[in-house]
Amino acid sequence: MAKRQDRRNDAPQGDMGQNGEPIRVSDIPTQERKRRQRELWLAALGALLIVALTWGELKYIGLDSYLFLPIFNFNFVLLAVILFVVVRNVVKLLLDRKRRVLGSRLRTRLVLSFMVLTLVPTLLMFVVAVQYVRTGIDYWFQSKIEGSMEQSLGLGQDIYAILRERPLLVARSIEADIRARRYTWGGSGMDQFLGEKKDQLGLGLIGVLTPDRREQNWHQDPDFEGPWREFRASIDWKALAEGRGYVSNLLSGPGQDVVVAVLAVDKGHTGYLVLGEGLGAGMLAKMDRVVNGVEEYKKLRALKSPLKAALYLTMGLMTGSIILGSVWFGFRLAKEISAPVQALAVGTQRIARGDLSVRLEDKSTDELGFLVQSFNRMAEDLQESQERLTQANQRLNQQNMELEARGSYIEALLNNITAAVVSLDSEGRVNTVNRAAESMLGLDARSLIGRPPLEGLVGEHRRLMQRLIDIPATQPGGQWQEQSLISLGSREMKLLINVVELRLPDGGRAGLVALIEDITELEKMQRVAAWREVARRIAHEIKNPLTPIKLSAQRLEKRFGPEIEDPVFRESTRLIVRQVEHMQEMVQEFSAFAKLPEMVLRPGNLRPLLEEVVAVFSTSHTGIAWSLDAAADLPRLSFDAEGMRRVLLNLLGNAAEALQGRGHVEVSAFHDPILRLVVVEVRDDGPGLSEEERSRIFEPYFSRKKGGTGLGLTIARSIVSDHHGFLRVRPNEPNGTVFVIELPLA
Repeated sequence: MAKRQDRRNDAPQGDMGQNGEPIRVSDIPTQERKRRQRELWLAALGALLIVALTWGELKYIGLDSYLFLPIFNFNFVLLAVILFVVVRNVVKLLLDRKRRVLGSRLRTRLVLSFMVLTLVPTLLMFVVAVQYVRTGIDYWFQSKIEGSMEQSLGLGQDIYAILRERPLLVARSIEADIRARRYTWGGSGMDQFLGEKKDQLGLGLIGVLTPDRREQNWHQDPDFEGPWREFRASIDWKALAEGRGYVSNLLSGPGQDVVVAVLAVDKGHTGYLVLGEGLGAGMLAKMDRVVNGVEEYKKLRALKSPLKAALYLTMGLMTGSIILGSVWFGFRLAKEISAPVQALAVGTQRIARGDLSVRLEDKSTDELGFLVQSFNRMAEDLQESQERLTQANQRLNQQNMELEARGSYIEALLNNITAAVVSLDSEGRVNTVNRAAESMLGLDARSLIGRPPLEGLVGEHRRLMQRLIDIPATQPGGQWQEQSLISLGSREMKLLINVVELRLPDGGRAGLVALIEDITELEKMQRVAAWREVARRIAHEIKNPLTPIKLSAQRLEKRFGPEIEDPVFRESTRLIVRQVEHMQEMVQEFSAFAKLPEMVLRPGNLRPLLEEVVAVFSTSHTGIAWSLDAAADLPRLSFDAEGMRRVLLNLLGNAAEALQGRGHVEVSAFHDPILRLVVVEVRDDGPGLSEEERSRIFEPYFSRKKGGTGLGLTIARSIVSDHHGFLRVRPNEPNGTVFVIELPLA
């Protein structure tokens, strides 16, 4: 359990949100979303700038250009910005991992994986490229390459010179033919001759210029018109006439490159011979490229080491850009991937905490979106199951509450009825023992419930429980009733036992319930009622003849007493009178017992009555120590003063007779606030009563006194009962008897 708690404490912490609020997988604050969009656009723009500037730097800008260093520095600044963004994301990721932010570990693994996958091939490519550049540059600037370049340049220059000198040879040959044929300069014969030479030699331009440089006998292709004008404008005619007498140049025409030459005849005094020959397209451009290439090669050879460094830095810049861009993209991709996972983890934690209303919102249609949808379906199923379970639990709780209420009601009913209730299940185990059974039969419910009925029982308890088991087994029917007399200690009880067999709906036996009533007091009351009826009839039958008998005996003694001197006569008549008087007293007691006066209950304080009765006995029985301990704050209650006086006189009189002139009688009265009773106790230290005598003390005609009728305590108990109270007797410690009067408050 402790380990599980530790793992729970070590779990990453996430934003749990509020119960019932959906978790959005892409739930990013507005400012954060704008910042991320701005960051994405800047990163894309920076990457494009780095690529474009690097490409332009390598293609169009040389190392000796003044733009090379600013562009390179600008690329470096862009790389530094990307590096700053990446470092900031790394620091943030490390802080999130340290704070155990939910999803940080997954993002770390994704970023590291992306870095490794990008770093290894990129570095490998960088190493290969560096080696290739180093090898290539070293190869480019070998002495053989340089010699070849010089030879190519010399060859080109030789070709250039040949192309320029060849028209001179043709022009001199034509000049010689003209002189040999003695053509007139600019005449018609010469014009025909030049036309034939043009076709014969494949020339594009042939003609002559007069000394004043007018064109004559002019034969020209269209491609030579522009080049000739350009060349003519550039000729220094004076230098031509006084110098070599010859000038030529290679020019670019609209369709092809041409070489045009001018030969001064007789230093220009006769005129000038003009020739033009086509060289084909691109000849001059090729020559220019060769020349420029050789010149550029010479420049680069001087910058060999700086060129290597620049290329290394450029490739390093590109490699760093690729690596940092990949890392930054890894962060972005990790966030995109970890967001649904983080949302799922948060939702799972909320479900683990009991919030089944959690839902994830994601509009993606990929596998993660499917996972989110599956999570939502699972949460819905769990919530529906919980709702059904809650409803079932509520119904079950309601049923349990009803059963508990019904059980409490039945338990309260069983515990408050005066009859003892004992129930057994179908296997004979005790299920129910109410309070009345515990108090009446002296049973201990805790030691009996759930155990076989005969286990732990001895004597009368075992015999009674055995009888409960035997009644259904020995007698047919589903209900039984019988009376049983048992002795618990020194007390005998008459029990009325009602047994009902319990049946299941399918007819199976479910056990039995026994209702046991103590009818001892009921029988006593029935006997008292019977004795009252007997007393009433005896009093009625005896009362009428007693007075005539007494009067007749008195008349006999009065009339014949002087005449009859025999003392037997006088003694007999007096004995008759005394016995009649005694019988009259008995008749009066019978009458009083048979018809007690109706109690008139009035509110009052019992203390003055107690003081009065104790004072009477203190005066009449001086040999006995009488004491009264009555609380000064005894509450008022409703009682019949004459009836209670008769009860107190009877109890104190019995105590005085039991003490036989010596001893101590204590009368106490107090209030029991729990039971709402006023309790009066009459306590003596006489010889006391046996258990049997205490059990019969309130029965009519039971008396320990010689000549007593045994009706005094019976009448006293009836009076107390009319006050809705109880008159009880118990032994006093160490010896004597205590009579207890319990009177309820009004």
